[in-house]
Amino acid sequence: MNHTFSKSIKPFAILIILSGMLFSCGDETQTSGSVLKYVDPFIGTDFHGHTFPGATTPFGLVQLSPDTRILGWDACAGYHYSDSSILGFSHTHLSGTGIGDYGDVLFMPFSGEIALDSGQAKDPDSGFRSRFDRSSEIATPGYYKVKLTDDDIDAELTATTRVGIHRYRFAQDERPGILIDLTHTIHGHQNPKHEVRIINDREIRGLKLTSGWAKYHPVYFAARFSAPFTAEIYMDGQLVRDLDNVSGKNIKVKLIFEEDATEQLIAKVGISPVSFEGAAMNLDTEAKDWDFDTYRKAAAEKWEEKLSGIKVETENEADKRTFYTALYHSMIFPGINSDVDGRYRSMNQEIVSSESPNYTVFSLWDTHRSLHPLFTIIDPEYNQELIRALLRKYDEGGILPMWELASNYTGTMIGSHAVSVIVDAFMKGQRDFDAEKALEAIVHSVKYDTVKEISYPSEHAWGNLMPKAKMYEEKYGFIPCDLERASVSKALEFAYNYWAIATMAAELGRDDIAEDFFTRSKRYATYFDKETGFMRGKRLDGTWDEPFHPRYSSHWNTPYVEGNAWQWTWYVPHDVDGLIGLMGGKEAFAVKLDSLFTTSSEVLGEEKSADITGLIGQYAHGNEPSHHIAYLFNYVDQPWRTQEIVSQIVDEFYTDQPDGLCGNEDCGQMSAWYILNSIGIYPVCPGDTKYSIGKPLFDRVEIAMKEGNTFTVEAEALSDDHPYVQEVFLDGEKLTTSYIDHADIADGGTLRFVMGQEKKIFWE
Repeated sequence: MNHTFSKSIKPFAILIILSGMLFSCGDETQTSGSVLKYVDPFIGTDFHGHTFPGATTPFGLVQLSPDTRILGWDACAGYHYSDSSILGFSHTHLSGTGIGDYGDVLFMPFSGEIALDSGQAKDPDSGFRSRFDRSSEIATPGYYKVKLTDDDIDAELTATTRVGIHRYRFAQDERPGILIDLTHTIHGHQNPKHEVRIINDREIRGLKLTSGWAKYHPVYFAARFSAPFTAEIYMDGQLVRDLDNVSGKNIKVKLIFEEDATEQLIAKVGISPVSFEGAAMNLDTEAKDWDFDTYRKAAAEKWEEKLSGIKVETENEADKRTFYTALYHSMIFPGINSDVDGRYRSMNQEIVSSESPNYTVFSLWDTHRSLHPLFTIIDPEYNQELIRALLRKYDEGGILPMWELASNYTGTMIGSHAVSVIVDAFMKGQRDFDAEKALEAIVHSVKYDTVKEISYPSEHAWGNLMPKAKMYEEKYGFIPCDLERASVSKALEFAYNYWAIATMAAELGRDDIAEDFFTRSKRYATYFDKETGFMRGKRLDGTWDEPFHPRYSSHWNTPYVEGNAWQWTWYVPHDVDGLIGLMGGKEAFAVKLDSLFTTSSEVLGEEKSADITGLIGQYAHGNEPSHHIAYLFNYVDQPWRTQEIVSQIVDEFYTDQPDGLCGNEDCGQMSAWYILNSIGIYPVCPGDTKYSIGKPLFDRVEIAMKEGNTFTVEAEALSDDHPYVQEVFLDGEKLTTSYIDHADIADGGTLRFVMGQEKKIFWE
């Protein structure tokens, strides 16, 4: 068995889990039947999971969490489990991304005096960062607690949708304080403007404008405190005297409180993408009183309501923790990005208003595969809200986003996967959006357009949204690898996007569009080299790219994005039968597919992509292009291999430890894959309403559908010595196919697996 991800269990990880379990049992916000006791926000904070452990609410604007580092790939969420000191607590964080941003408005409590610089991790005494007591660290949904040992301060965090709430208890007799650092930004991005306004001796407002991954990202805040303070404002390290309103760069603020605030100091911080007034309004609306525990309980109740929508039965407590933490991670983004009055910042940076909420953090290259299909099952209304938000972004900015962040087109990754999200919902009958506008938007998103005007601060992002690959597709019918990097990956994803557009167009009776794009969707065959059996880069003159090795990777500098030929050859989800034909039929396809999982796991290349993790052979579960591949065995009548591979992935690459994710969580995609697969189904091709049958992890699963129905999955004789599916029944009728339809789930009913020892084609 070849894989590169280690499931090491660290001694301090065991300590954290035990402390969390003990806390959960005594937490008044959790009843004995609460699913929250199975959620461990530390899962994914080690290795390269890039998750954060702090306080947030389902799909909220605020993610209030500790920051332990801001530089390096493993700082993308601001926190890494291996670190031993904390820089402070900032109010916004990304979850599981491979690029860092956010980390806005850092608060650091202190006693007595404090340095203005953060210092070095190897020497915490060199700055304001503090060591912390690992055994004191507690995280549950909506709540985080830690002891900062340098000044002996207990810090607690909770949140509403738009407000972060802090509670600090100071053990020392010296005067307590809070440092507000507006220069702090994850991945060290530029801060072209800061502004601070002292409203009175209990309230401060401010602005942090960042130019980073999101090129124009203003965060306004309004902070109120339970005790009066004296403020010192510093700019470029120098005290600014006799000014209550300061605008410039590199601003930090010291707030000094009276000694009687040591027993308990509460800070409530409203944030807004719109204005100072919006931040104050969000604070006034969502956090009117000073009872920290009331907000903590309310956050827990929100999570309980969301997470209780799926009930699993198993004697394996570790699997429950892994499952419910995955469900928790799937409900962080996309998150609200508008004020309580509906105002928000549009894609062209204007302040507008909408009755339907605005959302941000659309990691579409990742999440179109599993997360959005999961939403079509467990929360279709929310998913349709997201689609309406995407269509507004199309109106505002001129094109559907690829990876939207804080109302910015980042232009990150490839393909046009807002297409997939829209078409998947539409084909499942979830159509509470303007379908004609949606068709217009998805068609435009795949065409090369240099004419349509756009008002946007980043030409680089627009160039990525309109790569020349689109022009080459239209001009030559393929993407020459000597003219465009990542040509094969882009072409394969374009082909899938074309198929999705054609599918929706046909449903709407637009046969002209459907015929054109169905034809385009077959272009993937252009890149298949029958001699080697791989998808390969093709030059403008029609020759294959040389030199070629299917295990070679150079991140973005080959025909393959974040992968190699082994991993990308299988990306034809919309026409698996066509791919089988290219490879010489079912038998030859099965042999080739099996070799993917049994060949050497060595990835060649001095600059091979760091995203290639979670390897079984050359299958890379740590990156999304591989996520459907295990199910291709179902298409060649070898479902037992699908079941074997899925079991191996679930067992080896998902655990209840801090290093329990084998790669970037990617805003819920990695977790959603686990949720769907543990239920026993997977959407190989979003936009097609079918779910391929895998293997259930739990004895029983109940999913509360929004229509009031319950979809139940049962597993008979499920055990380690009964690893294979013998038969599957839907409402008592034996399945005669390897899949079920979305309507079968939405209508409620029971899917029953019968497990056994024999390798069988269960639908025969």
